[in-house]
Amino acid sequence: MKVSKFKQTINNIFFVCSSIMFSQNALAMDLEDIKKQGVLRHIGVPYANFVSYIQKDNFQSLSGLDVDLVKGFAESLGVEYQYVPAKWDNAIGKLTGQHAQFKNNKTVFGDDCEIEGDIIANGVTILEWRTKLADFSNDYFPSAVWLIARADSDLKPIEPAGSIDKDIQKVKQLISGRDVLAMEHSCLDPNLYNLYSTGANIILPDTERHLNEMVPAILNKDAESTLLDVADTLIALEKWPGEIKVIGPISQHQRMGAVFRKNSPELREAFNQYLDGIKEDGSYLQLVEKHYPSVSYFYSDYFNNSNKSER
Repeated sequence: MKVSKFKQTINNIFFVCSSIMFSQNALAMDLEDIKKQGVLRHIGVPYANFVSYIQKDNFQSLSGLDVDLVKGFAESLGVEYQYVPAKWDNAIGKLTGQHAQFKNNKTVFGDDCEIEGDIIANGVTILEWRTKLADFSNDYFPSAVWLIARADSDLKPIEPAGSIDKDIQKVKQLISGRDVLAMEHSCLDPNLYNLYSTGANIILPDTERHLNEMVPAILNKDAESTLLDVADTLIALEKWPGEIKVIGPISQHQRMGAVFRKNSPELREAFNQYLDGIKEDGSYLQLVEKHYPSVSYFYSDYFNNSNKSER
């Protein structure tokens, strides 16, 4: 009898714990749930000028293009905005309830975890492995991954061949035997671009490093060159004029978007409609120019088309 009662007690505890976890993960799954709860939870990773987040003691600062976009979206829904800090390797888990990473050219699933937010927005590149885990909004920012070197490096910028494939091949030939700084679990993951087959010496950070620390690392001579995407490159060229140079592309043209759970189709559609609206009235381009003053110069075609509704 005592053993039976003990087993029953354990079963009851397991049931209660499972119910609590399920109820936490079931909260605010789609648009109507979020409206009822009255808050939109924005998962963000500090990156470029998409999300800038500082919290120390009683001081907190939050800004960036994606912060402005998601705050505007929350306001359009009539709900409060809430920021949920994350890292590149746990953002997906905070959204879907299961950790996952891209490693050795495949998606590796981790432990289940608590769902903490409803949308990831921090300049997230639309990559195939990510689309299998979650759904992206319509794209709203252009990108690509480039090879960046110190100005004193003997690596020379390539002459464009008029073909992105040929340009990428030229850059890959240049890095054979060279030190190249990269970062897994991000758009700078060398596995995404088959860089290990180039003969380059791929250097991965021994300790946790933010994407905005890649250029300071090569200036500190941790490596001769680094992978960097468009947004970070534009900021770096302004911040360290004359100290770095763009060698050429490592990736095809890429796009960025906001990320939603696959069981939140109505929330995703509402965001797309909001995005169409601010592109039509010009406020989207104003936000872009506020945070990235020079990007429309490099990608004028993209942003001119962004002024037109995609509906």
